[in-house]
Amino acid sequence: MSTAVQPGSLAARAAVIATAAMFGLTYSLSAALIALNLAEQGHGEAMIGANAAMHAVGVLLAAMLLPRSVARFGLRRLIIGALALAAAALAAFPALPLLWIWFLLRLLLGLCAEVLFVLSETWTNSLSTEATRARAMAAYTAALSVGFASGPLILSLIGSAGFAPYLVGSAITLAAAAFIASPRVRAPAFEEPAPGSPLRFMRMAPVAIAAVVLNAAIETAGLSFLALYAVSLGWSQTEATQLMSVMMIGAILLQLPIGWLGDKMDRMTLVMALAALAALGALVWPLALGSAAATYGLLFVWGGAFVGIYTLMLAVVGSRFQGPELIGIYAAMGLMWGLGAFIGPVAAGLAMQATPHGLAFFAAAICAGFAVFAWARRG
Repeated sequence: MSTAVQPGSLAARAAVIATAAMFGLTYSLSAALIALNLAEQGHGEAMIGANAAMHAVGVLLAAMLLPRSVARFGLRRLIIGALALAAAALAAFPALPLLWIWFLLRLLLGLCAEVLFVLSETWTNSLSTEATRARAMAAYTAALSVGFASGPLILSLIGSAGFAPYLVGSAITLAAAAFIASPRVRAPAFEEPAPGSPLRFMRMAPVAIAAVVLNAAIETAGLSFLALYAVSLGWSQTEATQLMSVMMIGAILLQLPIGWLGDKMDRMTLVMALAALAALGALVWPLALGSAAATYGLLFVWGGAFVGIYTLMLAVVGSRFQGPELIGIYAAMGLMWGLGAFIGPVAAGLAMQATPHGLAFFAAAICAGFAVFAWARRG
């Protein structure tokens, strides 16, 4: 059984926003920073990739344990613990520069990330009503995007050398933990564990699982290759790196209007329309990239539409499932995010080897495939 908090609790809403942003920040900061530091230490791509894989191992462990852990320890306590542990892990990287310890620390970051990811989504859902669910999830995904943008921003301001970037990330994460520990913040209680394995929850919400794989695959492929794609077409390196920022701004600013639409019309219809729009928009990339104005406008709208798919699927899941089962499904979605993050860069890289516009064609194909799958499973 679940006991929802009062929807009007401003402190609880602020806590959810902080948790979502911290998931994005700790992931985007650590992924780039650790890779850069390992390369500077002389480690090759295979070792860097193996270290990154430990994040996925941590995600898997958390996904298996979370449905039962929430009932035992409580949502708020687990979030505070995950934030404190993530802050400690970040601070430990420069203090303990031993490769085998960095593998363990990366596993801890993955475990903490999954806890923050799943429980912030569950908490957001508990704070919303059916009439406002899509808008609540829109604010949540906007906070995620702000967090993802914050990691590269910190690195651009203070660099990747020494203790500073790790300690800044650690301090921000610890501040979020202190805020959520405030007695003003109340969280829902889940008294019963959710039975079953992640596979059971994947079967319960296949379109939502597909949406999170889509989101992770394109997001990570874009982070890896969008700037390289633009440079190959004649953009300067500085201008090319700005494209991801333009897409991210669109992902942040357009979620609230998309959420408003999601509360006014059938959400699955809107999901399929956004997926079709994203597929068509990606096909236009090769033409738009010949003009800076056209590219900025297209990527701004495309980023909002694409992330809107995930926003609305969170709302759909939240309206269909409640309590422990919702935690189990969100945990399965967090697990599959890792799969999408693995598949995306690999598939996009192969596509770009086959054709100069491989990134655009990959994005179009996977968005169109999701639209067809969502339509086929709608009944």
